[in-house]
Amino acid sequence: MTPSDGVLTRWFATMDSAEPEKILDLIAPGFRFSIVFGTGGGAATDFAGGRTEMEGYLAQREKGSLTHHVLSQAVVGRDEMVLGQARRSGVFESTFVASARLDPEGRVAALMIGRSPEMDIEKL
Repeated sequence: MTPSDGVLTRWFATMDSAEPEKILDLIAPGFRFSIVFGTGGGAATDFAGGRTEMEGYLAQREKGSLTHHVLSQAVVGRDEMVLGQARRSGVFESTFVASARLDPEGRVAALMIGRSPEMDIEKL
């Protein structure tokens, strides 16, 4: 599998597009998620819930200047994991990890994302 394959790669490409709300087409009924954003200095915000909360997350999210770059990924059964970077205008902002459990139709049933500006994985 290459970083251009997989549901999570499509997820992040869609998030970076002009229509990030299209990620809602990738989620399964009963979808659950948690997105933990580290902001430095030990502080973090956790966005969590189901479809309604994801719609709220999308509505508040900054669009256009932040892009996601999947560096590696793995699939084990119904689970998909990626390691990547978020960049603002091409400049490192954070390293992220994301894990998704897919339903039998290949839709995201559960999603966990964590990110931190404290470690630039590309500098290791």
